[in-house]
Amino acid sequence: MNAKIIANGILRAVAIIVGVVLVGWFFYKIQSVLVYLAIAAVLALLGRPIVLFLRRKLKFPNTLAVVVTMALMLSLFLGILALFIPLVAEQSKNLSLLDIEALKADLNTLYIQTLEYFGASTGSVNNLLDESKIEENMLQGLDLGFIPNFLNTIVNTLSNFSVGLFSVLFITFFFLKDSKLMQNGILTFVPNDKESNLVTSIDKINNLLSRYFAGILLQLFILFVIYTISLFIVGVENAIVIAFLCALFNIIPYIGPIIGGVTMIILTMTSFIDADFSTVILPKALYVFIGLTIGQLIDNFFSQPFIFSKSVKSHPLEIFLIIIIAGLLFGVVGMVVAVPGYTAIKVILKEFLAENSFVKKLTKNL
Repeated sequence: MNAKIIANGILRAVAIIVGVVLVGWFFYKIQSVLVYLAIAAVLALLGRPIVLFLRRKLKFPNTLAVVVTMALMLSLFLGILALFIPLVAEQSKNLSLLDIEALKADLNTLYIQTLEYFGASTGSVNNLLDESKIEENMLQGLDLGFIPNFLNTIVNTLSNFSVGLFSVLFITFFFLKDSKLMQNGILTFVPNDKESNLVTSIDKINNLLSRYFAGILLQLFILFVIYTISLFIVGVENAIVIAFLCALFNIIPYIGPIIGGVTMIILTMTSFIDADFSTVILPKALYVFIGLTIGQLIDNFFSQPFIFSKSVKSHPLEIFLIIIIAGLLFGVVGMVVAVPGYTAIKVILKEFLAENSFVKKLTKNL
């Protein structure tokens, strides 16, 4: 009898492990669909107040209110996209004015000064390069086959973007049209006696995430204002577009501010690329760096603690660890969705495992 119980326990454990692996494999295979659903859910949360305003204040029918909201959101997206066309054109123009010969002379001077600083001579360095046959090895290893592969990558990226955009818009439309659609879909997998707990969890999650995304928008707006002022002070063209782009990078925790800062400094330098480096380009880049530093100090000591404590009710250190772990497991996408996902998990644990001592401590602020 004991042997039979042990055997059944082993079989049950193996079945559970196999089931978890299969579910994980399934989610891995449909990760694109999950991303579309997540983006659509966020857009639905952001667009829901507009739909309610159109329905309640202007007496629009539900479907018409959703269509108008979708049109506004799509117009905003296309408008933001159109803002970058002058920026690309201006930077292309600036790069076309670059004096290649002067740049070579500056690099050569820097090269000689660096060698003198380290006590080396140009002759010894050139002999070392000749002996290593680095140029010959580079030419032998050069494979021009990357060109068609690069073009294929561009085509595939555009194709995937088109499919993704259509999918997100399609899903968002139905999420806005029927606010209970996702909830009803989830309820089909939940036992009847747990439905009320899940409905309560979903309401709490919607409330917390709405405040979180509103806080993120406030965070980006503060950075956008600081970056715009910094760029206007140094006289950078298309300052608003550059500031918006660099502030938008802040959506990616920890890595995003670095990418945005480097991008803003590079675009500042290329905006004055035909000017003198030491008297014009370098001082202006320094001023922009000071603006970046001020923006990040305000963000780190004011915006982020406010968002995390007031919206998702989690300690900044707790959020930091969750973002790092999600980044190691799922990359940049994991870092972006770490906070909303962690918040949803905490709410569900509090609702379904309220008596567990660990859950009580983890969710005491919710």
